[in-house]
Amino acid sequence: MTAPLRRWLTPVVAVFAALAVFAGPLPATAAPTPPKPSGHEDGDNKLITDVIEAKNRDFVRAKAQLEKSKKRQLQLALEMSQAQAELDALAPQVSRIAAQSYRTGRIGAVSMLLDTNTPDSFVRRAAALDELNMVNAKKLAEVNAVKDRATQAKLALDAEIRQQQKLANDMAKEKKAAEKALDLVGGIELTGGLVDAESAVARIAPGRGSDGDWKPEGCTQNDPTTSGCITPRTLHMYKEVKRAGFNRFVGCYRSGGPWEHPKGRACDWSLQNSGFASWHNRDTRMYGNNLAAFLLRNADRLGIYYIIWNRQIWFPATGWKSYSGPSNHTDHVHVSLL
Repeated sequence: MTAPLRRWLTPVVAVFAALAVFAGPLPATAAPTPPKPSGHEDGDNKLITDVIEAKNRDFVRAKAQLEKSKKRQLQLALEMSQAQAELDALAPQVSRIAAQSYRTGRIGAVSMLLDTNTPDSFVRRAAALDELNMVNAKKLAEVNAVKDRATQAKLALDAEIRQQQKLANDMAKEKKAAEKALDLVGGIELTGGLVDAESAVARIAPGRGSDGDWKPEGCTQNDPTTSGCITPRTLHMYKEVKRAGFNRFVGCYRSGGPWEHPKGRACDWSLQNSGFASWHNRDTRMYGNNLAAFLLRNADRLGIYYIIWNRQIWFPATGWKSYSGPSNHTDHVHVSLL
């Protein structure tokens, strides 16, 4: 086969093979790294509202990118459709070129040139073959260009669809994270947003069985806040709260009553340095919020039964619920141990 004929047939085969690209497997692409929310400067504690704002900014950003991705997807689908239509229109020309290449094989082309009586006739036939090669090469170049455009549009469309799915997943994730972060500390009504986004990690209390249950304990330890007694687990919780930096007034053992205080399994953490008084400013409210958040975030490590603070009560099984009792607990954080 002559070199010109090989140049004709190679693109022809490539064109027909390229038509299968629309049914081929999706190419793998690296997912873009989502932007990270900015926080306070080093040394500052982030409030829960900082986290909520960052999560909502991420949600809004992902939503805008999703809308942009949808528009881009429609554009790419149109480009791919147009390219496919052009390929379909050019298919008959490709078939004719292939048939012509078959008819004018090596012997046919040589015979055509040698079957001449004069040099002028030889030159004219050679020029005709060259012109035919140029015309066919131009047509096949056009086919290959359309094929490449269709292939690139398909690859870009697939990537855009994957990006759109990722953005939708990111939006759901950011929404869930924002809701969880706020619900965990009792919501805006309880905290007013005045609570640190993170808490210190408490050391695990002794006395937890291999099945995850906390074994019953007696009131065997001296209460450092009164002349009464508390359980070893309550004493451990007391020390961990102190170690986390909550050093205002606290009372644990109290005689009488049906609940956990006379059993040495509860403490009341005041907002004041001495005595009890309801929160009345940012400092006292944030102290109570942060103390409750520390206890809640370490509930599994400390063996906490429930927490009461600022008219709400938290149980491990139910989360925060509205609370109304003899005390509205706006002047202290109550914690009971299992």
